[in-house]
Amino acid sequence: MRLGMELRALRKKAGLTHEQLARKVGQARMKFSRLENGRIRPDVGDIIKVLDAFEVDGVEWTKLVAIARDAADQGWWHRIAEQMGTRQAMYADLEAGAATIRAYEQNFIPGLLQIRAYLESRDETAAQLSGGSGPNPLVWEGRTGRQRMLQRPGGTTYEVILDEIVLRRLSAPAPVMAEQLEHMLRTMRESDRITVRILPVDAHVPGYSVPWSTYSIFTYPDPEDPVVAAVEMSAVDELLADPEHVNPLVAHYERLREASLSTKDSEKLLSSTAQRLTDRR
Repeated sequence: MRLGMELRALRKKAGLTHEQLARKVGQARMKFSRLENGRIRPDVGDIIKVLDAFEVDGVEWTKLVAIARDAADQGWWHRIAEQMGTRQAMYADLEAGAATIRAYEQNFIPGLLQIRAYLESRDETAAQLSGGSGPNPLVWEGRTGRQRMLQRPGGTTYEVILDEIVLRRLSAPAPVMAEQLEHMLRTMRESDRITVRILPVDAHVPGYSVPWSTYSIFTYPDPEDPVVAAVEMSAVDELLADPEHVNPLVAHYERLREASLSTKDSEKLLSSTAQRLTDRR
């Protein structure tokens, strides 16, 4: 997405349309449109041709080629991307190298904190509704890979605001939910980079800005990289990088954070809920 923003700026500065640029470089117009939107992984050779067409050289050429090479790199998840699910592969892409992840989760335990039993229970439910085949071990492999990346030394700072609905409306059998909540508590206590806050059902969100969807916000170490937001949709999540669209989400997240319980009180609620669910076994 950073590369796409840089290419778009170069093209507009040159006063070219996608069609004109495609003819100049000898490539398909659609390819450049998708590159600018961050929808495809670039070929570094093609990017160099574009830079030559724009007569970019010196320090700027070196910077943009480095960005292109970073964008072309493939992570561990690409070998199983199709089997682990395109949506999950997209999140693995966004999480890789992120400095911070801030998330609001409206209905389920977030993937970065899930245990296998919870994931398999959710997969079984989805299979019942869709007539699918049930749990896929490669989906779990994708989850564990993402979780290892999160928990590596010096890794990403992760804060999630969990709607209290997630605790009150069970998305898995009570024993599984109890085990899941206990796992979350251990994870929080073992890492000072992972935080869970609970947004009470009766919370007063400043400005009555009630949440409308699950979303995540990603920042990266390079200050020139865009802040990226992923907003959950019914089938394919929407990626946003334009500050005009991302900044309101950041402001909304801060309002949810202000309305949420403290980390200490959130731990207490998670613990008491896990105990209540255990007592139901």
